[in-house]
Amino acid sequence: MGGKKPGFGKQLGDLHRWNAWITVILAVTGLLLAWDVVRGWLNGEARNPIKQLHIALGVLSAVLIVLYTPLMRRHLKQIRQRPRQKGNLAFVLVLLVGWFLSGIVLWQLRLFPPVWANAALLVHDLLTWVAVPYLVFHSVTRIRWMKQPERRAIKTAPAASPESSDPDRRRPYEEPAPWINRRQFLKWSIGAVIAVTAAPPFFRWLAKAGSGFTSTRDVMGTDANPNMMLPDPVPLPDSVNVIGGGAQGYFRPYTVTRFPKFDSNSWSFTVNGLVDNPGKWNWEQFLALSRAVQVSDFHCVTGWSVYKNTWEGIPLSALLQQAGVKPNARFVKFYSGDGVYTDAISLEQAGMKDVMVAVLHDGNPIHRDYGGPVRLIVPAMYAYKSVKWLERIELVEEEHIGYWEVRGYDNDAWIKA
Repeated sequence: MGGKKPGFGKQLGDLHRWNAWITVILAVTGLLLAWDVVRGWLNGEARNPIKQLHIALGVLSAVLIVLYTPLMRRHLKQIRQRPRQKGNLAFVLVLLVGWFLSGIVLWQLRLFPPVWANAALLVHDLLTWVAVPYLVFHSVTRIRWMKQPERRAIKTAPAASPESSDPDRRRPYEEPAPWINRRQFLKWSIGAVIAVTAAPPFFRWLAKAGSGFTSTRDVMGTDANPNMMLPDPVPLPDSVNVIGGGAQGYFRPYTVTRFPKFDSNSWSFTVNGLVDNPGKWNWEQFLALSRAVQVSDFHCVTGWSVYKNTWEGIPLSALLQQAGVKPNARFVKFYSGDGVYTDAISLEQAGMKDVMVAVLHDGNPIHRDYGGPVRLIVPAMYAYKSVKWLERIELVEEEHIGYWEVRGYDNDAWIKA
């Protein structure tokens, strides 16, 4: 004999429970991936598995939506007289579908133009900021002990004798119920706590996402910049008058280790390897090198973009020409000042005219959190190729596999036009 088919109520209940747990784990893994501070604590080995788990759970959540679809008509019929439940169902479905669609774009962002990924990330973040507090509130207020009906104090008058002629003596009376019961009080208290906790960071995120900024100095303040690299007065010869109107968007600081600190007394920049004229400069010598200015877009492989950045620095081709590349050199390897991160591009790619060793962004020194004092800029590729805190360039013969490429990123980092 075959097993008994689960009833409609059990099917709905199972789907609801599975969706609830998946949403919780999605929220936790998503926040771990997106929260700047937490990303700095996690090393590369931890972040990629978290990302893959997040993607897998997103796909599983979509499967649950598909399984719910045949039950939707009957479910809507069941709750047709319950407007709150209908509203909650509509909200959750919009949330899940929005998360899923924007997640697909972020997951497969190489198939879409960067503007699609940027919009998808904005939608994904917005839904998360709105949904997580709501889902916490929804879950806590539906715990079984919270759903028990409030006992009302009802006082009934002594029973009247049949002979009594006073009608008020023949019917019970109720003491008026309080204007708010325990369940309502707890629900609104929980809601207020969640709102107070979530609202400030949400509005800070919304302000940054909506307005963008034109310099890292505007965001962090010069006093907060831990580079300690600039002599007084600061030399800003070319890009003080920002070309192109300034950056549109905002950077999300990521690091695979702790953010490093730099000092002009000990900082140096080196070009060596398979070159005829190895070079090493201290900070003041490096600032004295001839610089160029360009305007380009900056795209991160996680989906966000900053448009129309004005970068000022030394074209990589000029540095390599000055060093004199030997005939057997085939790749250019870059070393970050964090002591951990490396990456590489081919010698042919290094010759692109917009590949730059940048020292200024929109006319201001590049803040430490955004890769300063010196960072590589490769506009045609995703930003994991644009090494932050650049301190050394080495010409090599054998192909070097970079930090993120070893951990699953594609060595082909070209951005879809």
